[in-house]
Amino acid sequence: MRLAIGADDTVAVEEAFIQTTGLGNGLTVKAGRFFSGIGYLNELHRHTWDFVDAPLAYQAFLGSQYGDDGVQLKWIAPTDTFAEFGFEVARGRGTPGSGPRGNGAGATAAYLHLGGDVGDSHSWRAGVSLLQASPRGQQAVGTDAEGRETDSTFSGRQRLWIGDFVWKWAPNGNPARVNFKLQGEIVRRQQTGELVAAGSDADAPAGYRASQWGGYLQAVWQFMPRWRVGLRTERLDPGRAWSDGVAIAAPGGDYAPTRNNLMVDFSPSEYSRFRVQLARDNARAGAPDHQLFLQYQTSLGAHGAHRF
Repeated sequence: MRLAIGADDTVAVEEAFIQTTGLGNGLTVKAGRFFSGIGYLNELHRHTWDFVDAPLAYQAFLGSQYGDDGVQLKWIAPTDTFAEFGFEVARGRGTPGSGPRGNGAGATAAYLHLGGDVGDSHSWRAGVSLLQASPRGQQAVGTDAEGRETDSTFSGRQRLWIGDFVWKWAPNGNPARVNFKLQGEIVRRQQTGELVAAGSDADAPAGYRASQWGGYLQAVWQFMPRWRVGLRTERLDPGRAWSDGVAIAAPGGDYAPTRNNLMVDFSPSEYSRFRVQLARDNARAGAPDHQLFLQYQTSLGAHGAHRF
C-alpha cells in the first residue's frame, strides 16, 4: 500500500493491490488500486519522474496520472526481444472516465511493449496502448464560435491511443557515472457520444465527435556522478469537433498550448534529490507564464527496483 498527502493535507490511498509471484510462464495478475501500465510515464511513481510535473498531454487527457481500481493481467513472452502484453479492466473512477456505474467496469486498457539491447551501451523500449472509458455527464469546458467559454457535459465513449519510446545510453551498460535518456510519447484522444450545453434541455442532447492529440519529448543527461540536466518540450493540438455532423469550435479553441522546461538536479544519495526546474508555459493564449520549481525528494525504508 502507498499513501499520498495532497496539497490540502488530506491523505489518500495512491496504490493498494495484491500481485501474484508464482504463476510462471511470464504471467502476473494484479488486483486492487494501481497505476495503469499504459504508455511509459504513467506507471512510474512521481519520485522517479525526471521533471516536477506531468506533461501537458498527461494533464489534459489523464488528469496527470491514470490510476484506477481493477484487475490487470500481464504476460511477458519467452522471446529474445522483450515483449510484454497487458490487459486491464477497471471501474473508470477517474479521468478519462467519470466515476463507476454501480459494480460494473467503466474502463478497459490494452498495451504492447517491446524492447531490447543494442550492443553493450544502448537499450530501448517502445509501445502502443489503448485506453477506453465510457464517461457519463463528464464536464467539458470549451469555447463557442465567438471565443467565449462554454460549460457542457459529455456522455459517450472516449478512447486514448498512446505511442511511447525510450532510448537509453550508458558506457558499457553502467549508468553510475554518465548516462543519457531520450523519451517521448504521443497521445491521441477520440470522443464519440452526446453533448448537453449548459442551460439547454437535458432530454435533447446533440451528437458529438471530437479528436485531439498532444505529446512531449524530453532528454536527460547525467554528465557526472549525482548531477543531471534535462530538457522537455510539450504541445497540445487544438483538435477538431463536430456537433450533429457540423464542425464547431474545438474544446480548446484554435490555440495550441506549448510548454518548455529546463531542469537541473543533484542526488546526494540514492534516497534523496534536490531539483530546480524552469518552465516557459504557453498553456493559455496571451503572455507566457514563467515558472520556477524547487523540489526536494527523500525516500525512507526499502523499496523495489526502479523500472526501465
